[in-house]
Amino acid sequence: MTSFDALKEFEDAGALMKGHFILSSGLHSDTYLNKSIVSMYPDRAERLCRALAEKIAGEVKDIDYVVSPAMGAIIYGYETARHLKTPFMFLERVRNKEGEGGEFQLRRGFSIPKGARVVVVEDIVSTGLSAREAIHAVKKAGGEVLALGCLVDRSAGAVEVGAPIIPLAEIKVEAWEPDNLPAHLKGTPAVKPGSRGVSQ
Repeated sequence: MTSFDALKEFEDAGALMKGHFILSSGLHSDTYLNKSIVSMYPDRAERLCRALAEKIAGEVKDIDYVVSPAMGAIIYGYETARHLKTPFMFLERVRNKEGEGGEFQLRRGFSIPKGARVVVVEDIVSTGLSAREAIHAVKKAGGEVLALGCLVDRSAGAVEVGAPIIPLAEIKVEAWEPDNLPAHLKGTPAVKPGSRGVSQ
């Protein structure tokens, strides 16, 4: 599957969206890739994850585990792990009593043996923040992170996450700070479709 083919899956699902969006990072963008819409269609998600698994397997060998951050990447991590024939685990944010902050941790009886070879699978990489946090959590738990696999790298290779990135598709999408919006977004109501809480 080419980068064009992968993005076409998003487009055909109505998940390659144009407008004014607040990303989970807090940045604003005129383009949003809604991976949740894609996952509504199991056949589409299966095709994407099979292709991602094939790409990962072509670059990384002897994978012990696939790990994804909750919640948005769980479906894609699980399905990619299924095609890799590799056990799957997910990370969850453990927040304080006020429901704020928190870092990714393995819970629910999951554990990574020291030195286990892990591929972290994300859905969309933009700033790389959650990917970096997930990679840090896996390393802290004792795993060796071989690579980060993702459906789409919105930075087109510009971000650093602390491991090699294996994207199924790349697309360069600009994002702006809220106080530095381009003319075509100023005065346009913004929608926050992401799942990570940010202050607007």
